[in-house]
Parts: sequence; structure tokens; C-alpha cells
Amino acid sequence: MTTEEHLALRVHMMPRHANWLGTVFGGTILSLIDQAGFHEATEHGRHRWVTASMDAVDFSAPVYIGDMVTLYTRTVSSGTSSVTVGVRVVASRVQTGEDVEVTTAQLTMVSVDPSGKPLPFSTPPTAGYDASHG
Repeated sequence: MTTEEHLALRVHMMPRHANWLGTVFGGTILSLIDQAGFHEATEHGRHRWVTASMDAVDFSAPVYIGDMVTLYTRTVSSGTSSVTVGVRVVASRVQTGEDVEVTTAQLTMVSVDPSGKPLPFSTPPTAGYDASHG
């Protein structure tokens, strides 16, 4: 069940995202990947979604202060309460406008009820769901 890829997030990298050499922390990118995975999962149901797993994330290029980082997602597969999400990360260089593939990842997101137990994502929105707290 591979769906078309679509825009999930776009973030301008600032000095707070980087080390003293001007390269963005890998953890910053991992956090963005997790947020993009959540965004894709909510397309399947308005529930609390938790990250059950993330596969290996191998960085093929650095991200620098000033780069515009864009994350694209797609649903790879889905079950009853889980969705496998593919995420692709691209950095647009501020100096040249060149787009550079940074990394890809695959996450398994699980829809859960307020007590944290998996629930079918086809059910009505989770009772007490608050979009501001995901």
C-alpha cells in the first residue's frame, strides 16, 4: 500500500539547531522525522499516535545553518492499529539553492487510547484527543 509522497514539514535551520561548526545536530533531524511520521499517521485517524520503532537512519549529507529542510512522507503499509511511514529528508542549500538528499527513514506509528493501549485507527477519534498535545 505505497501511497504518493507528500510534503509533511519544512523547517529553516537556525543556529540553535547546530553545533559550533555550523552543522545541524543529527538529533534535530531525528526529531523532525518523528514529527513528520506523526503527521502522516494522523491522516489515518485522529488519535494519539506513538512511535513504536524507527529503522536505521544513515546520513548521506550534512545539514547546515541556513538550509531549508523539507520532509516528505508516504504510507508504506498499514495494519489495524499501526502504520508504517516512509520519510525522506532533503536540504535546500541557502547559498546555492541546490537540493541535497540527507537521509530516509521508516517508522512504525501506533494509534493508542488515553491509557496507551493500541486501538484500531479506523475508530472514531480518541476520547479526550487534544490536537495540541498529539
